[in-house]
Amino acid sequence: MATIDTPFGQINYRVAGPEDSEAPPVVFVHGLLVNHELWTGVADRLAAQGIRSYAPDLPIGSHPIALNPDADLAPRDVARLIIDFMAALDLTDVTLVGNDTGGALCQFVIDTDHTRIGRLVLTNCDAFDKFPPAPFGLIVKTGRSPMRLRAMMASMRPRLLRHSMLGFGGLVAKPLDPALTTRWITPSLRDAGVRRDTAKFLRKVKPAELLDVSTRLGTFGKPVRLVWGNADRFFKLADGQRLREAFGDNAELVEVDGGRTFLPLDEPERVADEIRTMSYSRG
Repeated sequence: MATIDTPFGQINYRVAGPEDSEAPPVVFVHGLLVNHELWTGVADRLAAQGIRSYAPDLPIGSHPIALNPDADLAPRDVARLIIDFMAALDLTDVTLVGNDTGGALCQFVIDTDHTRIGRLVLTNCDAFDKFPPAPFGLIVKTGRSPMRLRAMMASMRPRLLRHSMLGFGGLVAKPLDPALTTRWITPSLRDAGVRRDTAKFLRKVKPAELLDVSTRLGTFGKPVRLVWGNADRFFKLADGQRLREAFGDNAELVEVDGGRTFLPLDEPERVADEIRTMSYSRG
């Protein structure tokens, strides 16, 4: 793993693929209470095809390094952090890829400054006023207090609960790796700074703000691919169809049979193939 300094603090990230790749770089954006490992299977498949990717650990629950105590962490601030991350690595013509809450953050990124972005790929994710979808509003409300956030993470120590519908189980079609989900909950259990960062973010999650961003998605003007699992209980295919309409003529919707929220875990080869073909689309 590598680290890099940004105005917000130090960011941990995983890089995969050849340094001399001729393909545009890929930057992955994960969602709430997971880390860069959501994308490892996808990133490794892209690396085998000669595409270099970067997967930062964002300050939304599972990051190993707490940010500066005075860092503002509203969704648009985290979007600026992603932009600063790309700037620090001097990445341009980026294929930006988001999932779950990370898809919402990608929308904030392109609404804030998309000069480093060449194209956008979104898998099942928050959109419009579904930020978050039911029933995850309870998690957001609980996590706004660092103390309650720790209690919530502690309740997920037993694998049975962690992999249940009340945990990560409803987000996947295939069995979860217990070691992976343990790594997802550990930072918020061990580090008060991580809990502080996460609570800051959750206190600023407002559906009305993402809904406002949706009114300007059509101005992005660069290629967009929506890779959407059609068996998702939370981000239904209709959400992807509505996003395609919001982005306009530059967007296409790719339906994945049986896919759920964590499509990068369930279908890493399919997601990698869609990113690979998209990466050669010039904005």
